[in-house]
Amino acid sequence: QVQLVESGGGLVQPGGSLRLSCAASGFTFRNYAMRWYRQAPGKERELVAIIGSTGGSTVYADSVKGRFTISRDNAKNTVYLQMNSLKPEDTAVYYCNALYALDVEYWGQGTQVTISS
Repeated sequence: QVQLVESGGGLVQPGGSLRLSCAASGFTFRNYAMRWYRQAPGKERELVAIIGSTGGSTVYADSVKGRFTISRDNAKNTVYLQMNSLKPEDTAVYYCNALYALDVEYWGQGTQVTISS
């Protein structure tokens, strides 16, 4: 049974930090590229960051470049999103996504991130 379980979301003040985790099971994690998406109320889902299967390549949305860092630990079947210098516009539900060969993908259930004073 494939599972992607996100954790680490919460309420943080502007300028603060959060670290999201996504624990994977039920598939060969090391073969999959991993992505973080987010969806704010009333907006479309947005791709935030991508990391290749070995962790050697990363890509970020312009809106988070320099503030967010995606990483993975293939020994722990876990992908992370370190989020620094958070802004109110980062408020969204954050989703973990696993992608293989461009046509096999899995989604987590999402974790809420709220940036507010």
